[in-house]
Amino acid sequence: MEKIAMGTDHAGFRLKEKVKAHLISLGYHVVDFGTDSDQPADYPDFIRPAAESVARGSCNLGIIFGGSGNGEAMVANKVRGIRCAVCWNEQSARLAKEHNNANVISIGARMVTEAEGIAMVDIWLTSEFLGGRHLKRIEKIE
Repeated sequence: MEKIAMGTDHAGFRLKEKVKAHLISLGYHVVDFGTDSDQPADYPDFIRPAAESVARGSCNLGIIFGGSGNGEAMVANKVRGIRCAVCWNEQSARLAKEHNNANVISIGARMVTEAEGIAMVDIWLTSEFLGGRHLKRIEKIE
């Protein structure tokens, strides 16, 4: 089973905990880079280490959270080798994998319900990169 890095600031803490419990129940190994409460915290402190673990291969994939997910994706995408997509519904999560082969997704906990967040994670984890015309585009990103 895949090893998944997770990270968040205070805004995404509760959703991270729900998604983490869900993934563990499915047999995934989760590496939690924090934060460990809903007390104010700076997201780069948790997002960068999570993204770096994916980039160096100690984790297969990453899921990061924040209020909107935007700043968190910006931090993750500063790490060479990371393709982080902000996801806001199931279709965006599916396409993040199918078209972009995203190895990290970012979810805005203030933008989605718990059920929507879990559904996005599930669809992203079970979708497959389609390759083909998309591969050429991914190579241009790299």
